[in-house]
Amino acid sequence: MRQNQAESRRQSVAKRSMTREAKQLAGLIAGLRKSLDGIHKERASTKLSGAEMGMLDERRNNLLLTIAALDDRLSAVQGLIDLGRPHVIRVH
Repeated sequence: MRQNQAESRRQSVAKRSMTREAKQLAGLIAGLRKSLDGIHKERASTKLSGAEMGMLDERRNNLLLTIAALDDRLSAVQGLIDLGRPHVIRVH
């Protein structure tokens, strides 16, 4: 009986932890998308040199890769929560 209670408690703690992580990831992704919009506006609104355009393109590409990776992580976390198999994911 105690094992079931302990396991239930672990599941509950893991679900809260993963739900918190999902909210943080969603907020971070939203912030990065705002930055991406800012880069698009800056790129379109002013006369830029080739080097400046290249720098903005590089920043845009890095943001896109970061957003894609965070989207994958968010999807994985949400999938585990939806499956009822939450666990604390440790990243090293």
